[in-house]
Amino acid sequence: MNVSTTGSEAPLTAFSYVHRITKYDPADRDEHGHYVGAEDVCSDHGPVEAAYLAAVAAFAEESGVTCLTIRDPEVTGLVTFGVEPPIEGHGLAGLFPPDLTGYHDGAQVPVAVALELVRAMLRDNGAWCRLEAEDRFFVHVGHDQYVFVGSALPCPHAVTLAHRRGLFAEPIDRSPYEPELDEDDPARRRPADAAFWADLESLISRRGAVVLEEGHVHNAARWHRLATPGEVATLRARLAPRARLLVWPDLSADVDATLAALPDEGLCEIVWQSAQGHISSLTVDDAHDPALTALLTGARAVLAVSCLDDERRPLMAAVLPDPDGVLRARWTP
Repeated sequence: MNVSTTGSEAPLTAFSYVHRITKYDPADRDEHGHYVGAEDVCSDHGPVEAAYLAAVAAFAEESGVTCLTIRDPEVTGLVTFGVEPPIEGHGLAGLFPPDLTGYHDGAQVPVAVALELVRAMLRDNGAWCRLEAEDRFFVHVGHDQYVFVGSALPCPHAVTLAHRRGLFAEPIDRSPYEPELDEDDPARRRPADAAFWADLESLISRRGAVVLEEGHVHNAARWHRLATPGEVATLRARLAPRARLLVWPDLSADVDATLAALPDEGLCEIVWQSAQGHISSLTVDDAHDPALTALLTGARAVLAVSCLDDERRPLMAAVLPDPDGVLRARWTP
């Protein structure tokens, strides 16, 4: 989410009315639009935060929105950019189960839940997502207490409410968090359609077991070992909507040899199967850390996946389309 918060980009948004909502007085910006005043960049967890939430709620109400769609959901990874440390559960506790069921691209939530997601993002709790209502409304939360709302309607009452609550609702051309600004290549998105599943079954028939990574949330994944082609249909029924699917070689039972072959530097994802058969993963920046060795004590098998783009080559990759066959998720495998 390393983007500008000045709102000075050329207008490309489909929304007619976009506002930047902040606690920062425009009079305290320099000639480049950067804030140079004394306001803290952290949430006060109090009246100012409440004002942000009230403003977002007012914009949603005036836009005629009662529910919002979660898009491009994330949780905290190894690297974080917030000014506050993330918390356990990423700020999603009480909103979604611990396994994040229901927190996925395309999930619809009422405005009340959307406001709690905005609160978690304002606090840098760890969760992040875009909130959208098709071409009617959106909410994007950026760094340092910047909130961007877009509407098909002008929302003058919401603007007035924001000002009365001590915030500044400034009209801008577009949100710097527009999904069109993401570095993305839609041509690389293969749909997980009937042909993909047939190819996966054929792959397993030829080479034996594989491991499928179900990326239902950015920086979070569930792992599944498929030993026979017959297991594919059962797994398909359990996958989260719009998940990114990556197929990797099977886990190795030679745990020591796998770890010894890891490079001394560079991020790496370690995937391991416990003695009970559960598969977990962890991203590490020191593959020879004694703590990692201790963690893998008793592991039945292990797989090491490089996090470097030019070395991260799955056997197959695809993204789940919606039930109507349309691929709406923005993942790039």
